[in-house]
Amino acid sequence: MKNTLRQIFHSSKFVAGFVIFVGILLLIIIYPLIHPGNPLEMIGVGTFAKPGTYVSVYDAVTTEKETLKLPDAASKRLGNVLKEEDRQKMADWLTAMEIDISDLDLSDTTALLEVWNANYDEKARPAGMTKAERNYYKRLNASLGSLGSSGKMTVTEHDSSGEEQVVANIGTEDYVNVGNVANTRNLVLGTDNFGRDVLKELVSAARTSIFIGLIAGAVATLIGLLLGLLSGYLGGIVDDIIMFITNIFTVIPGFVLLILISYSIGQDKRGAPVVALVIGLTSWTWTARSVRSQVISLRNRDHVNLSRLSGHSLVRILATDILPYIASYVVMAFILQVSSGILAEAQLSLLGLGPKTTEVPTLGLMMNWAMLYSAHLNGSWWAYFPVILMITLISFSLNLMNTGLDQVFNPTLRD
Repeated sequence: MKNTLRQIFHSSKFVAGFVIFVGILLLIIIYPLIHPGNPLEMIGVGTFAKPGTYVSVYDAVTTEKETLKLPDAASKRLGNVLKEEDRQKMADWLTAMEIDISDLDLSDTTALLEVWNANYDEKARPAGMTKAERNYYKRLNASLGSLGSSGKMTVTEHDSSGEEQVVANIGTEDYVNVGNVANTRNLVLGTDNFGRDVLKELVSAARTSIFIGLIAGAVATLIGLLLGLLSGYLGGIVDDIIMFITNIFTVIPGFVLLILISYSIGQDKRGAPVVALVIGLTSWTWTARSVRSQVISLRNRDHVNLSRLSGHSLVRILATDILPYIASYVVMAFILQVSSGILAEAQLSLLGLGPKTTEVPTLGLMMNWAMLYSAHLNGSWWAYFPVILMITLISFSLNLMNTGLDQVFNPTLRD
Protein backbone atom coordinates (compact mmCIF):
# COMPACT_ATOMS: atom_id res chain seq x y z
CA MET A 1 0.00 0.00 0.00
CA LYS A 2 2.80 2.44 0.89
CA ASN A 3 4.56 1.71 -2.38
CA THR A 4 1.33 2.27 -4.31
CA LEU A 5 0.69 5.61 -2.59
CA ARG A 6 4.29 6.61 -3.26
CA GLN A 7 3.83 5.89 -6.96
CA ILE A 8 0.54 7.80 -7.04
CA PHE A 9 1.98 10.93 -5.44
CA HIS A 10 5.00 10.77 -7.74
CA SER A 11 2.64 11.33 -10.66
CA SER A 12 2.81 15.04 -11.55
CA LYS A 13 -0.66 14.99 -13.13
CA PHE A 14 -2.28 13.40 -10.09
CA VAL A 15 -0.52 15.78 -7.70
CA ALA A 16 -1.56 18.83 -9.77
CA GLY A 17 -5.20 17.71 -9.87
CA PHE A 18 -5.12 16.75 -6.18
CA VAL A 19 -3.75 20.17 -5.14
CA ILE A 20 -6.41 22.03 -7.17
CA PHE A 21 -9.23 19.90 -5.79
CA VAL A 22 -8.00 20.15 -2.18
CA GLY A 23 -7.68 23.92 -2.63
CA ILE A 24 -11.34 24.08 -3.70
CA LEU A 25 -12.35 21.91 -0.75
CA LEU A 26 -10.46 24.17 1.68
CA LEU A 27 -12.18 27.20 0.16
CA ILE A 28 -15.68 25.79 0.59
CA ILE A 29 -14.89 24.71 4.16
CA ILE A 30 -13.00 27.76 5.48
CA TYR A 31 -14.78 30.66 3.74
CA PRO A 32 -18.20 30.02 5.37
CA LEU A 33 -16.45 30.04 8.77
CA ILE A 34 -14.96 33.48 8.05
CA HIS A 35 -18.10 34.89 6.39
CA PRO A 36 -21.09 33.03 7.85
CA GLY A 37 -24.64 33.65 6.79
CA ASN A 38 -27.26 32.65 4.27
CA PRO A 39 -25.73 32.63 0.76
CA LEU A 40 -29.16 33.41 -0.69
CA GLU A 41 -29.61 36.54 1.46
CA MET A 42 -30.45 39.56 -0.70
CA ILE A 43 -28.19 42.37 0.47
CA GLY A 44 -28.76 44.63 -2.52
CA VAL A 45 -31.91 46.25 -3.85
CA GLY A 46 -30.43 46.76 -7.31
CA THR A 47 -29.07 44.05 -9.56
CA PHE A 48 -25.54 43.18 -10.68
CA ALA A 49 -23.56 45.53 -8.42
CA LYS A 50 -19.98 45.61 -9.65
CA PRO A 51 -17.15 44.00 -7.66
CA GLY A 52 -15.49 46.35 -5.19
CA THR A 53 -15.62 47.84 -1.72
CA TYR A 54 -18.88 49.60 -0.85
CA VAL A 55 -18.98 52.36 1.76
CA SER A 56 -22.12 53.69 3.42
CA VAL A 57 -22.59 57.23 2.11
CA TYR A 58 -24.77 58.04 5.14
CA ASP A 59 -21.99 57.06 7.55
CA ALA A 60 -19.25 58.62 5.45
CA VAL A 61 -20.88 62.07 5.68
CA THR A 62 -20.68 62.07 9.50
CA THR A 63 -17.22 60.46 9.69
CA GLU A 64 -14.29 62.66 10.70
CA LYS A 65 -12.74 64.14 7.55
CA GLU A 66 -9.16 64.91 6.58
CA THR A 67 -8.02 67.42 3.95
CA LEU A 68 -5.85 65.97 1.20
CA LYS A 69 -4.68 67.96 -1.81
CA LEU A 70 -4.15 65.33 -4.47
CA PRO A 71 -2.87 66.82 -7.74
CA ASP A 72 -4.94 64.69 -10.13
CA ALA A 73 -8.18 64.51 -8.10
CA ALA A 74 -10.13 66.94 -10.28
CA SER A 75 -9.19 65.29 -13.56
CA LYS A 76 -10.07 61.86 -12.17
CA ARG A 77 -13.41 63.20 -10.91
CA LEU A 78 -14.27 64.59 -14.32
CA GLY A 79 -12.98 61.52 -16.12
CA ASN A 80 -15.20 59.30 -14.01
CA VAL A 81 -18.29 61.31 -14.93
CA LEU A 82 -17.43 61.53 -18.63
CA LYS A 83 -17.82 58.01 -19.90
CA GLU A 84 -16.87 57.09 -23.46
CA GLU A 85 -20.51 57.29 -24.53
CA ASP A 86 -20.88 60.77 -23.01
CA ARG A 87 -17.77 62.03 -24.80
CA GLN A 88 -19.11 60.79 -28.13
CA LYS A 89 -22.49 62.38 -27.43
CA MET A 90 -20.79 65.71 -26.71
CA ALA A 91 -18.93 65.43 -30.00
CA ASP A 92 -22.23 64.73 -31.77
CA TRP A 93 -23.79 67.90 -30.30
CA LEU A 94 -20.82 70.05 -31.28
CA THR A 95 -20.88 68.60 -34.79
CA ALA A 96 -24.64 69.23 -35.07
CA MET A 97 -23.96 72.86 -34.14
CA GLU A 98 -21.40 73.02 -36.99
CA ILE A 99 -18.45 73.52 -34.66
CA ASP A 100 -15.13 72.27 -36.02
CA ILE A 101 -13.76 69.56 -33.71
CA SER A 102 -11.60 67.75 -36.25
CA ASP A 103 -8.47 68.44 -34.17
CA LEU A 104 -10.11 67.62 -30.84
CA ASP A 105 -8.97 64.52 -28.94
CA LEU A 106 -12.03 63.16 -27.11
CA SER A 107 -9.83 61.39 -24.56
CA ASP A 108 -8.36 64.77 -23.50
CA THR A 109 -10.85 65.72 -20.78
CA THR A 110 -9.52 69.24 -20.27
CA ALA A 111 -9.62 70.17 -23.95
CA LEU A 112 -13.05 68.63 -24.43
CA LEU A 113 -14.50 70.59 -21.50
CA GLU A 114 -13.00 73.84 -22.76
CA VAL A 115 -14.70 73.43 -26.12
CA TRP A 116 -17.93 72.30 -24.48
CA ASN A 117 -18.13 75.15 -21.95
CA ALA A 118 -17.34 77.69 -24.65
CA ASN A 119 -20.04 76.51 -27.04
CA TYR A 120 -22.83 74.68 -25.18
CA ASP A 121 -26.16 76.49 -24.98
CA GLU A 122 -29.09 74.63 -23.44
CA LYS A 123 -31.51 76.81 -25.44
CA ALA A 124 -29.99 75.68 -28.74
CA ARG A 125 -32.03 73.29 -30.87
CA PRO A 126 -29.73 71.35 -33.20
CA ALA A 127 -31.46 70.04 -36.30
CA GLY A 128 -32.89 66.54 -35.98
CA MET A 129 -32.37 66.34 -32.21
CA THR A 130 -35.31 65.16 -30.10
CA LYS A 131 -36.47 66.68 -26.83
CA ALA A 132 -35.27 63.61 -24.91
CA GLU A 133 -31.78 64.06 -26.36
CA ARG A 134 -31.76 67.79 -25.47
CA ASN A 135 -32.78 66.90 -21.90
CA TYR A 136 -29.90 64.39 -21.76
CA TYR A 137 -27.43 67.16 -22.63
CA LYS A 138 -28.94 69.44 -19.98
CA ARG A 139 -28.46 66.77 -17.32
CA LEU A 140 -24.92 66.08 -18.49
CA ASN A 141 -24.01 69.76 -18.44
CA ALA A 142 -25.51 70.12 -14.95
CA SER A 143 -23.45 67.20 -13.63
CA LEU A 144 -20.30 68.70 -15.12
CA GLY A 145 -21.09 72.06 -13.59
CA SER A 146 -21.62 70.63 -10.12
CA LEU A 147 -18.18 69.06 -10.21
CA GLY A 148 -16.58 72.42 -10.67
CA SER A 149 -18.09 73.86 -7.49
CA SER A 150 -16.16 74.28 -4.27
CA GLY A 151 -18.12 71.63 -2.47
CA LYS A 152 -21.50 70.18 -1.56
CA MET A 153 -23.80 70.60 1.39
CA THR A 154 -26.09 68.02 2.99
CA VAL A 155 -29.18 69.22 4.82
CA THR A 156 -31.92 67.69 6.94
CA GLU A 157 -35.31 68.89 8.14
CA HIS A 158 -35.59 69.93 11.77
CA ASP A 159 -38.13 67.90 13.73
CA SER A 160 -39.92 70.77 15.53
CA SER A 161 -39.63 73.87 13.36
CA GLY A 162 -39.49 72.23 9.98
CA GLU A 163 -36.48 74.32 9.02
CA GLU A 164 -33.62 72.80 7.11
CA GLN A 165 -30.34 72.53 8.97
CA VAL A 166 -26.90 71.90 7.55
CA VAL A 167 -25.50 68.53 8.58
CA ALA A 168 -22.16 68.70 6.85
CA ASN A 169 -20.27 70.74 4.28
CA ILE A 170 -18.36 68.48 1.93
CA GLY A 171 -15.41 70.08 0.15
CA THR A 172 -13.69 68.76 -2.93
CA GLU A 173 -10.56 68.12 -0.85
CA ASP A 174 -12.31 66.30 2.01
CA TYR A 175 -11.49 62.61 2.49
CA VAL A 176 -12.46 59.97 5.03
CA ASN A 177 -10.56 56.89 6.10
CA VAL A 178 -12.54 53.84 5.01
CA GLY A 179 -11.52 52.11 8.22
CA ASN A 180 -13.36 54.77 10.23
CA VAL A 181 -16.65 54.43 8.34
CA ALA A 182 -19.12 52.39 10.38
CA ASN A 183 -20.55 50.32 7.54
CA THR A 184 -18.49 48.99 4.65
CA ARG A 185 -18.84 45.83 2.61
CA ASN A 186 -16.22 44.26 0.36
CA LEU A 187 -17.94 42.46 -2.51
CA VAL A 188 -15.09 40.67 -4.26
CA LEU A 189 -17.40 39.40 -7.01
CA GLY A 190 -20.20 41.94 -6.68
CA THR A 191 -23.84 40.88 -6.52
CA ASP A 192 -26.06 38.88 -8.84
CA ASN A 193 -29.45 39.67 -10.37
CA PHE A 194 -31.14 39.22 -6.97
CA GLY A 195 -28.67 41.45 -5.11
CA ARG A 196 -26.87 38.51 -3.45
CA ASP A 197 -23.15 38.28 -2.69
CA VAL A 198 -21.78 36.28 -5.65
CA LEU A 199 -18.66 35.02 -3.83
CA LYS A 200 -20.60 33.67 -0.86
CA GLU A 201 -23.13 32.17 -3.25
CA LEU A 202 -20.36 30.64 -5.40
CA VAL A 203 -18.69 28.94 -2.43
CA SER A 204 -22.01 27.48 -1.27
CA ALA A 205 -22.89 26.44 -4.83
CA ALA A 206 -19.55 24.67 -5.28
CA ARG A 207 -20.11 22.76 -2.03
CA THR A 208 -23.59 21.66 -3.12
CA SER A 209 -22.45 20.68 -6.62
CA ILE A 210 -19.56 18.62 -5.27
CA PHE A 211 -21.99 16.95 -2.85
CA ILE A 212 -24.29 16.13 -5.77
CA GLY A 213 -21.34 14.82 -7.76
CA LEU A 214 -20.17 12.59 -4.90
CA ILE A 215 -23.63 11.10 -4.33
CA ALA A 216 -24.26 10.62 -8.05
CA GLY A 217 -20.79 9.13 -8.54
CA ALA A 218 -21.21 6.74 -5.61
CA VAL A 219 -24.63 5.54 -6.82
CA ALA A 220 -23.53 5.10 -10.43
CA THR A 221 -20.28 3.37 -9.48
CA LEU A 222 -22.00 1.03 -7.00
CA ILE A 223 -24.70 -0.02 -9.49
CA GLY A 224 -22.20 -0.41 -12.31
CA LEU A 225 -19.81 -2.36 -10.10
CA LEU A 226 -22.43 -4.83 -8.83
CA LEU A 227 -23.94 -5.46 -12.25
CA GLY A 228 -20.53 -5.69 -13.90
CA LEU A 229 -19.25 -8.18 -11.31
CA LEU A 230 -22.31 -10.43 -11.58
CA SER A 231 -22.48 -10.24 -15.37
CA GLY A 232 -18.78 -10.88 -15.93
CA TYR A 233 -18.38 -13.67 -13.39
CA LEU A 234 -21.63 -15.63 -13.77
CA GLY A 235 -22.02 -15.30 -17.54
CA GLY A 236 -24.77 -17.28 -19.25
CA ILE A 237 -28.35 -16.10 -18.91
CA VAL A 238 -27.50 -13.74 -16.04
CA ASP A 239 -25.01 -12.02 -18.31
CA ASP A 240 -27.57 -11.87 -21.13
CA ILE A 241 -30.25 -10.30 -18.89
CA ILE A 242 -27.90 -7.73 -17.38
CA MET A 243 -26.45 -6.81 -20.76
CA PHE A 244 -29.96 -6.55 -22.24
CA ILE A 245 -30.91 -4.02 -19.54
CA THR A 246 -27.60 -2.22 -19.97
CA ASN A 247 -28.05 -2.00 -23.73
CA ILE A 248 -31.53 -0.52 -23.30
CA PHE A 249 -30.11 2.25 -21.09
CA THR A 250 -27.24 2.69 -23.55
CA VAL A 251 -29.51 3.05 -26.59
CA ILE A 252 -31.64 5.70 -24.89
CA PRO A 253 -29.54 8.90 -24.64
CA GLY A 254 -28.66 9.25 -20.98
CA PHE A 255 -29.23 12.99 -20.80
CA VAL A 256 -32.65 12.71 -22.44
CA LEU A 257 -33.61 10.06 -19.89
CA LEU A 258 -32.26 12.31 -17.14
CA ILE A 259 -34.39 15.22 -18.38
CA LEU A 260 -37.55 13.10 -18.52
CA ILE A 261 -37.08 11.71 -15.02
CA SER A 262 -36.26 15.12 -13.54
CA TYR A 263 -39.26 16.72 -15.21
CA SER A 264 -41.61 14.00 -13.95
CA ILE A 265 -40.49 14.50 -10.34
CA GLY A 266 -41.58 18.13 -10.13
CA GLN A 267 -39.65 21.10 -8.78
CA ASP A 268 -41.05 20.97 -5.24
CA LYS A 269 -39.58 17.51 -4.68
CA ARG A 270 -36.26 18.10 -6.45
CA GLY A 271 -33.82 18.66 -3.64
CA ALA A 272 -30.07 18.23 -4.10
CA PRO A 273 -30.06 14.55 -2.90
CA VAL A 274 -32.93 13.67 -5.24
CA VAL A 275 -31.17 15.23 -8.23
CA ALA A 276 -27.95 13.40 -7.30
CA LEU A 277 -29.82 10.09 -7.05
CA VAL A 278 -31.48 10.61 -10.45
CA ILE A 279 -28.12 11.40 -12.07
CA GLY A 280 -26.56 8.32 -10.51
CA LEU A 281 -29.42 6.05 -11.64
CA THR A 282 -29.00 7.15 -15.25
CA SER A 283 -25.20 7.10 -15.60
CA TRP A 284 -24.04 3.63 -14.51
CA THR A 285 -24.05 1.85 -17.89
CA TRP A 286 -20.50 2.47 -19.07
CA THR A 287 -19.14 1.53 -15.63
CA ALA A 288 -21.04 -1.77 -15.73
CA ARG A 289 -19.76 -2.64 -19.22
CA SER A 290 -16.17 -1.74 -18.32
CA VAL A 291 -16.22 -3.71 -15.06
CA ARG A 292 -17.74 -6.70 -16.87
CA SER A 293 -14.89 -6.76 -19.39
CA GLN A 294 -12.35 -6.63 -16.56
CA VAL A 295 -14.04 -9.47 -14.65
CA ILE A 296 -14.25 -11.69 -17.74
CA SER A 297 -10.46 -11.51 -18.03
CA LEU A 298 -10.10 -12.48 -14.35
CA ARG A 299 -12.75 -15.19 -13.77
CA ASN A 300 -10.65 -18.05 -15.14
CA ARG A 301 -7.44 -17.16 -13.31
CA ASP A 302 -5.90 -19.90 -11.20
CA HIS A 303 -6.58 -18.26 -7.87
CA VAL A 304 -10.26 -17.79 -8.78
CA ASN A 305 -10.60 -21.42 -9.88
CA LEU A 306 -8.90 -22.56 -6.69
CA SER A 307 -11.28 -20.50 -4.58
CA ARG A 308 -14.24 -21.89 -6.53
CA LEU A 309 -13.04 -25.50 -6.00
CA SER A 310 -12.60 -24.77 -2.30
CA GLY A 311 -16.34 -24.11 -2.08
CA HIS A 312 -16.15 -20.41 -1.31
CA SER A 313 -19.36 -18.44 -1.75
CA LEU A 314 -20.04 -16.13 -4.66
CA VAL A 315 -19.80 -13.05 -2.45
CA ARG A 316 -16.43 -14.09 -1.06
CA ILE A 317 -14.99 -14.87 -4.49
CA LEU A 318 -16.11 -11.53 -5.88
CA ALA A 319 -14.98 -9.59 -2.80
CA THR A 320 -11.60 -11.24 -2.15
CA ASP A 321 -10.45 -12.78 -5.44
CA ILE A 322 -11.72 -10.37 -8.11
CA LEU A 323 -12.52 -6.96 -6.59
CA PRO A 324 -8.97 -6.24 -5.30
CA TYR A 325 -7.63 -6.69 -8.85
CA ILE A 326 -10.01 -4.09 -10.28
CA ALA A 327 -10.08 -1.74 -7.27
CA SER A 328 -7.86 0.82 -8.98
CA TYR A 329 -10.15 0.83 -11.99
CA VAL A 330 -13.20 1.28 -9.75
CA VAL A 331 -11.58 4.29 -8.07
CA MET A 332 -10.86 5.86 -11.44
CA ALA A 333 -14.42 5.16 -12.57
CA PHE A 334 -15.74 6.82 -9.41
CA ILE A 335 -13.66 9.96 -10.04
CA LEU A 336 -15.00 10.23 -13.59
CA GLN A 337 -18.55 9.65 -12.37
CA VAL A 338 -18.19 12.48 -9.85
CA SER A 339 -17.01 14.83 -12.60
CA SER A 340 -19.86 13.69 -14.88
CA GLY A 341 -22.38 14.17 -12.07
CA ILE A 342 -21.31 17.79 -11.50
CA LEU A 343 -21.54 18.54 -15.22
CA ALA A 344 -24.92 16.79 -15.48
CA GLU A 345 -26.33 18.91 -12.63
CA ALA A 346 -25.09 22.07 -14.36
CA GLN A 347 -26.79 21.01 -17.60
CA LEU A 348 -30.05 20.17 -15.82
CA SER A 349 -30.11 23.45 -13.91
CA LEU A 350 -29.47 25.44 -17.08
CA LEU A 351 -32.67 23.90 -18.43
CA GLY A 352 -34.55 24.73 -15.24
CA LEU A 353 -34.68 21.09 -14.08
CA GLY A 354 -32.16 21.30 -11.25
CA PRO A 355 -32.70 21.40 -7.48
CA LYS A 356 -35.15 23.77 -5.80
CA THR A 357 -34.10 27.38 -6.29
CA THR A 358 -35.21 28.36 -2.77
CA GLU A 359 -33.08 25.90 -0.79
CA VAL A 360 -29.42 25.96 -1.79
CA PRO A 361 -27.54 27.39 -4.77
CA THR A 362 -25.67 25.15 -7.19
CA LEU A 363 -23.24 26.05 -9.94
CA GLY A 364 -25.85 25.17 -12.55
CA LEU A 365 -28.51 27.32 -10.86
CA MET A 366 -26.15 30.30 -10.79
CA MET A 367 -25.60 29.89 -14.53
CA ASN A 368 -29.35 29.62 -15.03
CA TRP A 369 -30.00 32.86 -13.10
CA ALA A 370 -27.27 34.71 -14.98
CA MET A 371 -28.68 33.56 -18.32
CA LEU A 372 -32.30 34.41 -17.44
CA TYR A 373 -31.35 37.94 -16.42
CA SER A 374 -29.02 38.49 -19.42
CA ALA A 375 -25.82 38.96 -17.45
CA HIS A 376 -23.84 37.99 -20.56
CA LEU A 377 -25.54 40.77 -22.55
CA ASN A 378 -25.22 43.65 -20.07
CA GLY A 379 -21.55 43.00 -19.27
CA SER A 380 -22.04 41.56 -15.79
CA TRP A 381 -19.24 39.01 -16.20
CA TRP A 382 -18.90 38.43 -12.44
CA ALA A 383 -22.31 36.72 -12.37
CA TYR A 384 -21.30 33.87 -14.68
CA PHE A 385 -17.56 33.81 -15.44
CA PRO A 386 -16.48 32.72 -11.89
CA VAL A 387 -19.09 29.93 -12.10
CA ILE A 388 -17.67 28.72 -15.42
CA LEU A 389 -14.17 28.90 -13.95
CA MET A 390 -15.21 26.92 -10.86
CA ILE A 391 -16.87 24.17 -12.93
CA THR A 392 -13.79 24.03 -15.16
CA LEU A 393 -11.38 23.80 -12.23
CA ILE A 394 -13.35 21.04 -10.51
CA SER A 395 -13.69 18.94 -13.68
CA PHE A 396 -10.10 19.64 -14.72
CA SER A 397 -8.70 18.62 -11.33
CA LEU A 398 -10.72 15.39 -11.22
CA ASN A 399 -9.71 14.44 -14.75
CA LEU A 400 -6.07 15.20 -13.98
CA MET A 401 -6.26 12.90 -10.94
CA ASN A 402 -7.86 10.20 -13.06
CA THR A 403 -5.18 10.51 -15.75
CA GLY A 404 -2.44 10.32 -13.14
CA LEU A 405 -3.96 7.17 -11.61
CA ASP A 406 -4.32 5.63 -15.05
CA GLN A 407 -0.62 6.17 -15.73
CA VAL A 408 0.28 4.54 -12.42
CA PHE A 409 -1.97 1.47 -12.74
CA ASN A 410 -1.83 0.98 -16.51
CA PRO A 411 1.67 -0.23 -17.49
CA THR A 412 1.11 0.58 -21.18
CA LEU A 413 0.79 4.29 -20.35
CA ARG A 414 3.90 4.60 -18.20
CA ASP A 415 6.76 6.66 -19.60
